[in-house]
Amino acid sequence: MIRPILIHPDPRLKKVCTAVPDISDDLRKLADDMLETMYDAPGIGLAAPQIGVLDRIIVMDCVKEEGEAPRPMVMVNPEVIGGSDDTNVYEEGCLSIPEQYAEVTRPKDVRVRWLDLDGNVQEQDFGGLWATCVQHEIDHLNGKLFIDYLGPMKRQLITRKMVKLKKDRARA
Repeated sequence: MIRPILIHPDPRLKKVCTAVPDISDDLRKLADDMLETMYDAPGIGLAAPQIGVLDRIIVMDCVKEEGEAPRPMVMVNPEVIGGSDDTNVYEEGCLSIPEQYAEVTRPKDVRVRWLDLDGNVQEQDFGGLWATCVQHEIDHLNGKLFIDYLGPMKRQLITRKMVKLKKDRARA
């Protein structure tokens, strides 16, 4: 089921999410809904708070090449456990901040630990776009948006645009 995506500013997007105590069928259904919502948007990542669920779960799929098979990933209670000193700058966007983009500097490579939907602990190294995406989504679980990396003027400008967008959508 495609779920509505919250648009910034929304207080739920600034909350620190709760760890998921156990893997359940409800959580698997949530993961399916999140993937369906992300692909429909379309996006490459989605965190539970973006659909109003304050649990530590993210989904992502950074495969963009035409003809390459999708690689959907679901991460429960993900955490970055290591990162490179080298950094990358990517122009980031966010499904909760539509049509707004800005360059964000993050570690180029990261190691992430999480639970899969069978309750198994997984660890993997991510680089490039995957590293940027997983860090962006984990930030959501900690109540942080990509615009929080920007200067106050640019952040305020984007926030004002989102307030206007929400008003326009409410009138439609």
